Amino acid sequence: MIGYVTLGTNDLPRAAAFYDALLAELGAKRLWDSPSGIGWGIGMDKPALAVMRPFDGQPATHGNGTMVALVVKQPAQVNMLHAKALALGATDEGAAGPRGGGFYCGYCRDLDGNKLNFFCMGQG
Repeated sequence: MIGYVTLGTNDLPRAAAFYDALLAELGAKRLWDSPSGIGWGIGMDKPALAVMRPFDGQPATHGNGTMVALVVKQPAQVNMLHAKALALGATDEGAAGPRGGGFYCGYCRDLDGNKLNFFCMGQG
């Protein structure tokens, strides 16, 4: 049902470097690139993630309660992506690990403060 998710950025080159390195771990590549934003995915017919400068020209802000969750197949991928994001400058919002009910995840905030969750089901 989701076509793509857009996150705001105040520094497009910095956000691009962060997401190029992070999303490459999921096999995602740039689907489009413009002066105002960049989108990554694994195909135009699959959900994608984009970072954009706000259209209205105002500073980008992260939403309180807003989060983008990226699904993977196994806990090792959650651990790796969480660690990779932190190594790229993200801040920890919850270490990778089981949360109950078969939900295994790790939380962080990207360089602009947008909250990300890497998760898999049926684990822990």
